[in-house]
Amino acid sequence: MGAHIAALRKAAGLTQAELAKLVDETQQNIAYWELADKPPRSDVLPKMAKILGVRLENLLSPDATPERRGGPVGRGQKLFEDISSLPRRQQEKVFEFVEAIVDQYRRKAS
Repeated sequence: MGAHIAALRKAAGLTQAELAKLVDETQQNIAYWELADKPPRSDVLPKMAKILGVRLENLLSPDATPERRGGPVGRGQKLFEDISSLPRRQQEKVFEFVEAIVDQYRRKAS
């Protein structure tokens, strides 16, 4: 069970400390759950599944092929939620900034 949680965390591009912050737990708890054979507490599981971008069933079933939900995961999801709470004018400024960075990256890549 723990190795499965660690693999999902790494696939989401998160450190133990980052996941801990996003699910409002300590890094030590994340480390423990990644070594344990039993799952995290029931109050943590839904938050963890959401942050890792998988269904709760996939989080609890190490043998199942993970079905990823659409949209951002991990830090990206948290940041997206934070941006969504900003006033519309500030959201537009964030989008303009991100679009400029993406455009610059695409130009360099081609």
